[in-house]
Amino acid sequence: MLDLTAELSPDPHRTGVSPEWENPARYWPRLTAATAHLPAPVAVIDRDALRYNAMDMLVRAGGLPIRVASKSVRVRAVLDAVLALPGYRGILAFTLAEALWLAETHGDIVIGYPTVDRAALARLFADEQAARRVTLMVDDPAHLDFIDSIAGPGRRPEVRVAIDVDASWRSALLGHIGVRRSALFSAGEVAAFAREVAARPGFRLVGLQMYDAQIAGQGDDAGSDAPLIRLVQARSRAELRERRAAIVSAVAEVAHLDFLNGGGTGSLEFTASDESLTEASAGSGLLGGHLFDGYRSFRPAPASAFAFDVVRRPAADIATVLGGGWIASGPPVASRQPRPVWPEGLRTLPREAAGEVQTPLQGPAAASLGVGDRVWFRHAKSGEPAERIDRYQLVSGDEIVDELPTYRGEGKAFL
Repeated sequence: MLDLTAELSPDPHRTGVSPEWENPARYWPRLTAATAHLPAPVAVIDRDALRYNAMDMLVRAGGLPIRVASKSVRVRAVLDAVLALPGYRGILAFTLAEALWLAETHGDIVIGYPTVDRAALARLFADEQAARRVTLMVDDPAHLDFIDSIAGPGRRPEVRVAIDVDASWRSALLGHIGVRRSALFSAGEVAAFAREVAARPGFRLVGLQMYDAQIAGQGDDAGSDAPLIRLVQARSRAELRERRAAIVSAVAEVAHLDFLNGGGTGSLEFTASDESLTEASAGSGLLGGHLFDGYRSFRPAPASAFAFDVVRRPAADIATVLGGGWIASGPPVASRQPRPVWPEGLRTLPREAAGEVQTPLQGPAAASLGVGDRVWFRHAKSGEPAERIDRYQLVSGDEIVDELPTYRGEGKAFL
C-alpha cells in the first residue's frame, strides 16, 4: 500500500541536503538496478520524489485545498495516497464513467468536462449515492437539455452541476490566449446561465470552474520567448483576478456554491492568492512531467519515468530503443515528446522523433550504448503513460516495494 503520511521526512532543500534526483548519476542508475530483472518497457514511481512533489504543491497552494486532477495520474493507489494528506480534497475527474467508478470508494468528485455519455448518465441516475457524490460540468443550455433527455426531473435524483467559465485572456493585440473551453466569459454571461440552471427543475448549481491554461500550463522560464510569456501571463493574471471576482459576486446572488475552483499545477501560487476561490486543482505536478521544468517558481522532482531497451545500432553514433512514441497531448511539437534523460546527452532524430515501435537516439552517450542497455525517459505531462502500461513499479531506495496498477491495469480505459 502506498502511504505518503507514514514516513514524512524534512524538505531536503531546507536541511541543506540535495535530494537524490538532483544527482542524475545516482538517481537513474539506481532505478536501472532496481528494475533490471523486468522486461522493458518498465515504468516507475519513486516514492520519495512523489512525496516531495505532493508536499511542495501544498506549500505552493498556501493552505488552499487542492482537488486532484485524476487525468494527470490515472493510478488509484496514487490518488488514494495523495488524498490521505491533509490539504488535498476531492477529485477532478475527466469522464463520467471514470467518476462513477471512483465514486464507489470516494466522495466529492467533480467532472472537469461536459458529458454526453448516455449509458453513464443512466447509471448515475440509478445510483443515489453516486448522484450525491458526483458533480457534472455544464456551460450550455444544451447540456441541461441533454441530461433531461435521458431522464427528466422527477424520474431521477437531483443532478449536481458546476459551471465551466472561460479563463483565457482576450488580448486586443494577440487575440485569444488560452484553451478553447467554455463560451461563457463575462460576469453577465455566467450569471445569466446560472439563473437558467437555478430555474430548471432537477438541477442544483453547486460550483464554478475556471482553468487558466495560459498560466497553469505554460512555462515562464523556457526558451527565448520566456520574457514575452511572462508579460502575457502578468496581464492575464490581472484581468482574470478582476473578472473572476465579478463573476463570483454575480453568481452568489443566484445560488450558494459549494466550491469555486481554479488553477492548475503551474499556477498554484496565483490561485492561492485569489480570494475569490475556495480550492485549486492540480495533478501533473505530482508525477512531475518534464513540461514543468520550465517554470521559475517551482521545479518538480521526476517522480515517474519509464525505460526502453536498446535493440539495434544502425550507425556508430545511433542507438535505437524498442518503443518510445508516448506523446503527450497538445500541439505536435518537440516539447510534447518523451525526453531521454539517462544516459545524459541523448536526443531524438529530427526526422523520426519518438516512434511508435522504435526510437533512434543520438548524442554523446549513444556510441557507448550496447544492445540490451536501458534508456530512461520522462514524459512531457503525466497521465498519458498510464494508458500504455498496466502498472508502475513503486521504488523506494534501491528496491521495488510495490506494484501500482494503472487504470489500464485494472481493466479500465475511459478516454
